[in-house]
Amino acid sequence: MRLPGRLGPLRSTPLAARPPGRVRAGPAAGRRASARGRLGGTMAEEAKRLAACAAVDKHVQNNQVLGIGSGSTIVHAVHRLAERVKEENLTIVCIPTSFQARQLILQNGLTLSDLDRHPELDVAIDGADEVDSDLNLIKGGGGCLTQEKIVAGYAKCFIVIADYRKKSESLGERWKKGIPIEVIPMAYVPVTRALTKNFGGAAELRMAVSKAGPVVTDNGNFILDWKFDKVHEWSEVNTAIKMIPGVVETGLFIDMAEVVYFGMEDGSVSVREKQPR
Repeated sequence: MRLPGRLGPLRSTPLAARPPGRVRAGPAAGRRASARGRLGGTMAEEAKRLAACAAVDKHVQNNQVLGIGSGSTIVHAVHRLAERVKEENLTIVCIPTSFQARQLILQNGLTLSDLDRHPELDVAIDGADEVDSDLNLIKGGGGCLTQEKIVAGYAKCFIVIADYRKKSESLGERWKKGIPIEVIPMAYVPVTRALTKNFGGAAELRMAVSKAGPVVTDNGNFILDWKFDKVHEWSEVNTAIKMIPGVVETGLFIDMAEVVYFGMEDGSVSVREKQPR
């Protein structure tokens, strides 16, 4: 959940000029989808780039502290951020959510910092594995869920960027690999049993591809992928899972995102915003 007092209004102006729910990527956000072949990217990769550019152009301003997420879509956001810093002489400080994000920040010549020096962020930008109609997210396909949630939780505004394949009405509709759950290594067996006993489905220890044994997170922990077999009340389930001894964090990001930018197949950017309650 968002930390009390950390949920502020977007600093940029409302997206009033766009048609409801969709914007056309302008020159700053990149060329239309017809340029995909020339740029050497697939349709999905171009969609990621469009979403990333739209979000960076809309929400990044001078003298901000930014949270930089992890994953393939974030690569495009960092590239666009570096372009703007150079072109507009922006002063930006970046807080990474993973070793990958740290390297991206440094490779693109951006200013690297941490939560010790900047415990409150203006904006955090990150990707997602799936987004439902209420802006609940599944994250952690890349294994960085804990640091991603920490950085997003200390940001005044959490922005999500994704391609059209991540847009769902309900969690599990498109993402079939389960909800990642980071666990202390010694507890992965009892946590696995507790998950299936209390919530059904199946939980599997995520195994590495190019090394023997399980995936190890940046925090030195294991990841369980919980493949649920029914739709749950995700806020309640998220809280209950976090109370299981040995669980570090879940890949359920509930009531955290302010707005999600989806790069679409036709070269537009679909915008899904948090609705007032």
